[in-house]
Amino acid sequence: MKIDSIDIRITELPVRVKRIFSSGSYDTGPAEQLLGKPVFVSINAEGVQGHAQIRPISPGHFVADTAHSVVSAIEHVYAPLMIGRRISDMEAIDDLLTSRLAGNPAARAVLDIALHDALGKALGLPVHDLIGGRCQDEIALEWSVSLADEVEIMIEEARKAVEEYGIKVLCLKAAGRGGWRRDVENFAAVRRAVGDGIVIGVDPNTGWTIPETISAMAAMREFDLGYMEQPILRRDVRGLAEIRAKACGVPLMADESLFTIQDAAELAQARAVDIFCIKLYQVGGLLPARKIAAIGEANGIQINSGGLAVASQFEAAASAHFCATIPARRTFGAAEFAFGVGPKGPDPLVAEGAMSIADGAVRVPTGPGLGLTLDPKALERMTLRRVVVS
Repeated sequence: MKIDSIDIRITELPVRVKRIFSSGSYDTGPAEQLLGKPVFVSINAEGVQGHAQIRPISPGHFVADTAHSVVSAIEHVYAPLMIGRRISDMEAIDDLLTSRLAGNPAARAVLDIALHDALGKALGLPVHDLIGGRCQDEIALEWSVSLADEVEIMIEEARKAVEEYGIKVLCLKAAGRGGWRRDVENFAAVRRAVGDGIVIGVDPNTGWTIPETISAMAAMREFDLGYMEQPILRRDVRGLAEIRAKACGVPLMADESLFTIQDAAELAQARAVDIFCIKLYQVGGLLPARKIAAIGEANGIQINSGGLAVASQFEAAASAHFCATIPARRTFGAAEFAFGVGPKGPDPLVAEGAMSIADGAVRVPTGPGLGLTLDPKALERMTLRRVVVS
């Protein structure tokens, strides 16, 4: 089946989400503002449609993509190259797009996922069957707790996750204005509030130095620190290795350091981390995610799936399918896409197949493609800008 056209839309979100982390704010923006909104792509191939949605998380974060740059890259470079090509030739398409315009992982991810959705529908198979098969039927979810000036706000959010949704893994944002000692106090307070049965990790989003990280980890171990995620600058691989050598058994996770398969190879060679946090919008989609997971397997590095997928079942479903292909023994913690499957409200774009949280986990969709049925009227209603390349 050959690609006839590619439909690119910037879509509204049903809710505005604001969160705080060390390098700034995470803000989906006010209604009708394009910046901060997700991009929805439909690939049409001889009667089959594949859909995907990705929200570029810039401005305000370490990823360079914005909604505008994603649309522009697809409209002017990627889509014209893809017209007339078979939806199954994903490796060839990926190589071609890299040769003409490297980088742009969010744009590449939304195209990659839409191709997988289209191929799954054409073959009558769920996406996970296209990329290795299902190792896990349920995906446990992690809840990312925003930074706040008052620890009571963080405690309230943590309790909501645990008590209302059955979440068993929390990740506390850190490296706020109060310094690492304040982060230790926040951690201890949340631990007391939720009890000992919950795994709690910490994510400074590159906001600490090496000495601060080592000191904070030593202090947090008393309160059962579950893991440490990307405490220092993304290119400081030697620094990560130094922290890992002094972590005394606390797993160290790479996030901002992991964009490409080359990044994965460098981290593995340096023995810098215990876990790869793979975000589809950050690595370019399912195809490179599987390659990074293979590098992890070869080097004894466990896999975690990141990305909030705010109010987007389509983005969350792509992560769920990816997670399903990783055996439980090679999976670390829980997937981050909880905000895409209910807590921020229903996704109006989904007519059938929406996932929901039960006891801190979701069932992996088993229908063709991503397993979601699009509501076309809702898509029209939610569209802020549209471009079609044919």
